[in-house]
Amino acid sequence: MSGLILLTGATGYVGGRLLSVLQQRNLPIRCLTRRPEALHDHLTPSTVAVQGDVLDPASLPAAFEGIDTAYYFVHSMGAAGEFESQDRIAAENFAKAASAAGVRRIIYLGGLGNPDERLSKHLRSRQETGNVLRAHHPQVIEFRASIVIGSGSLSFEMIRALVERLPIMICPRWVQVNAQPIAIEDLLAYLLAALDLHADSSQVYEIGGPDQVSYGQIMQEYSRQRGLKRWMIPVPLLTPYLSSLWLGLVTPLYARVGRKLVESLRNPTLISNNLAESVFSVRPRSIRDAIARALVNEDREFAETRWSDALSSGGKPQNWGGNRFGSRLVDSRTITVSVPPEQAFAPIRRIGGRTGWYYGNWLWTLRGFLDLLIGGVGVRRGRRDPENLHVGDSLDFWRVEVYEPPRRLRLQAEMKLPGRAWLEFEVTPSGPGSTIRQTAIFDPLGLAGLSYWYGIYPLHQCVFAGMLRNLARTAQRRDQASERRENS
Repeated sequence: MSGLILLTGATGYVGGRLLSVLQQRNLPIRCLTRRPEALHDHLTPSTVAVQGDVLDPASLPAAFEGIDTAYYFVHSMGAAGEFESQDRIAAENFAKAASAAGVRRIIYLGGLGNPDERLSKHLRSRQETGNVLRAHHPQVIEFRASIVIGSGSLSFEMIRALVERLPIMICPRWVQVNAQPIAIEDLLAYLLAALDLHADSSQVYEIGGPDQVSYGQIMQEYSRQRGLKRWMIPVPLLTPYLSSLWLGLVTPLYARVGRKLVESLRNPTLISNNLAESVFSVRPRSIRDAIARALVNEDREFAETRWSDALSSGGKPQNWGGNRFGSRLVDSRTITVSVPPEQAFAPIRRIGGRTGWYYGNWLWTLRGFLDLLIGGVGVRRGRRDPENLHVGDSLDFWRVEVYEPPRRLRLQAEMKLPGRAWLEFEVTPSGPGSTIRQTAIFDPLGLAGLSYWYGIYPLHQCVFAGMLRNLARTAQRRDQASERRENS
């Protein structure tokens, strides 16, 4: 078993997922990052974060002290200017520092693509980075992968956004280019297996799932699993520049990253040999299973890490309409009260039924009536008990999904919607009082779902803000009433 591990890119997608896997195995880890504070909430006792920058050689020797194996997940795709030269310098600095410290092995993740063809700048840089690492360190295990399928990955989020938002898609030539996708779980399995690989020299392993499919076929499979019908119209004259602007309008990508990604999509990314299969016991899953697993994982919890968390990625959180997490839209707000969690939670556990929803009850009644008109459950069910709840209880047109008094209540909507919806309340101690967090979550189904969410968002702003405000007032009033009874 390897010794102390150095991990770069822990704030990014693959690095963040790998950090979680390594920590689950209680392996000793040192994370090299420009912002250690960004990892503070993600570290277990076996992990420490140290400040350093691969473009600053003087910051690296201390980080490499005592390291056995180093993972290299650094790229400058989101940088302005000549990212290739930055990648080259960063890799050289890293490999030289690793060699000087006596690091046994560097494990690197690059990109598939035939080097004899005219590769895009991005793919060319990914492969050149591997060459630079090998030129300055005696043992580099490089994996070359195509599209990574997993909630939060750059390519998957692009595919998801296109399919969810566009019933009719204008498809440039790159939509028909073949790739060999790999599920994030299978990629992590390879990266983990490389820790204890018996090898004395460098080697490149091409990895991917069993299916060779185009981006268009991946989109069709995603739409099939989401129950969406999509039409794809080929437009071969769309340039990479125009494609990147188009992607920037309808996906989470911003134009600079989008242009570099689109330029890479023109190259087939297929495995040319079975060396990885003969060396590793990993057997990657099919594209169908990879997409299904990504969707199931999102149902269990929001994605652990996202490509947009990476420091090299641009863009800012949405200021209107809620933040996007995978396919979900999330609107969350908090308020602080001067009562303990038990009292702050009391009005939450009484919500609905005869108590009502603390703000705009006539609007809730109207929503229930409209739901009845289209064959839904409406609000006629009320609630089983005015004081207590259990998981599985019906509550007007909601169903209790999580009930953990005095900490958490999550309701899943059973009204008819173009998607799925949840309403969650959380109470946490805050000094002598408590903080109440209210979160509305919506998983829209296609364009109809997005239109529904943004159409009623101004009303949500009013209703949910009023609800939270009155929940806090009710908790405070009950506390004051209790004090008066004690003093009388």
